Amino acid sequence: MTAPPPLFSREFIDDPYPAYAWLRENAPVRRTRLPNGVEAYLVTRYEDVRAVLADPRLSKNAQTSYPGWRPGRTGIPGEHRSGIAAHLLNLDPPDHTRLRRLVSKAFTPRRVADFEPRIVQIADSLLDLAFAGTAADSAAVDLIRGYAFPLPVVVICEMLGVPPEDQPIFHEWANGMIDRTGPRGGVGRSVKRVRGYLRELIHKKRLTLPADPADDDLLSALIRASDHGEHLTEDEAAAMGFILLFAGFETTVNLIGNGTFALLTHPQQSAKLQADPAAMDCAVEELLRYDGPVEFATWRFTTEPITVADVAIPAGEPVLAVLAAADRDPARFTDPDALDLGRNATGHLALGHGIHFCLGAPLARLEGRIAFERLLTRFPDLTLAVPPAQLRWHSGLIMRGLHELPVRTSSPVRPVHAAH
Repeated sequence: MTAPPPLFSREFIDDPYPAYAWLRENAPVRRTRLPNGVEAYLVTRYEDVRAVLADPRLSKNAQTSYPGWRPGRTGIPGEHRSGIAAHLLNLDPPDHTRLRRLVSKAFTPRRVADFEPRIVQIADSLLDLAFAGTAADSAAVDLIRGYAFPLPVVVICEMLGVPPEDQPIFHEWANGMIDRTGPRGGVGRSVKRVRGYLRELIHKKRLTLPADPADDDLLSALIRASDHGEHLTEDEAAAMGFILLFAGFETTVNLIGNGTFALLTHPQQSAKLQADPAAMDCAVEELLRYDGPVEFATWRFTTEPITVADVAIPAGEPVLAVLAAADRDPARFTDPDALDLGRNATGHLALGHGIHFCLGAPLARLEGRIAFERLLTRFPDLTLAVPPAQLRWHSGLIMRGLHELPVRTSSPVRPVHAAH
């Protein structure tokens, strides 16, 4: 196999899968200098990635397990300066166990399922706005800006209980948290603003909790959640609210964007899905596997020497499990570089594995299913407005997603819901 383009080059960012195929075959565990200067071990084979994600000898806490730790080097920019670093992505048992159990009491599958009709309304409202007047002149619509980004932000704002009058500025901060092309330090400033807002909002909600828990929004439910009489502190609730926002909405933005791009570049698969809407749940799993929203699992650090695929990794080393590489491993998935919406993609690692499996997975799957259903139902002739090679992919380390996704349709836009 010919050597791939250099890791983290522009060619690699646009299409990393040839490089991952080479690594799986030739260097399944490889120490690599990352764009931020950190030396880390990349793990690329499915079985090895799955094992790493569940290995208790790998810590999520950089401060205690990584000698080279300093604020901003790993994790979310600005989280330590903003005081929200004590969240599920940075903790190990027993702290992780306690907090996840408490958060799970508030962020329940039933709470997510009950929100389904509202997500449908939000999706249709956004499509009404994004495509208004476009059919007549075939104008292009950026599906990221008009649909994939606002949908999960509106959903999580409403679930958290952010008042309607505050949502526009909250959306602006959310955009700042994922805009890595903006001014230096902009992501950290947006993180700090969101954290400060959530802390203030939680304090207000603690003082005015509704008498009936059935009326609770998610932040109120986090405040109420208890285990053997133990509750989340206001700082812990703010950190949990923040990570549900940060980890949840960007994942869903990329699921919708990457998934729609995959459908538009595989029209036969898209046509099969439109002919059989009942296959949507299966299709979402394959879209997650094929070009998932999270390229690398979040940081892990060895607490003792370990061996992965015959490679000895010393203690105190960063390890990055490459989810995108694992989910294209031919040892696990037949013909993995092909998009097959009828495939049984069960076991993919797009949303993680082990005790850190994505807490928001049910919400991401629901939002993805609804987003694709409404888009394909209302605009069955949707096409890309530019050649695929012109699209730009974000260069961030953890997430994989598009800057923009220009599309066109000739379908008439018949508003379904009042604009949100």
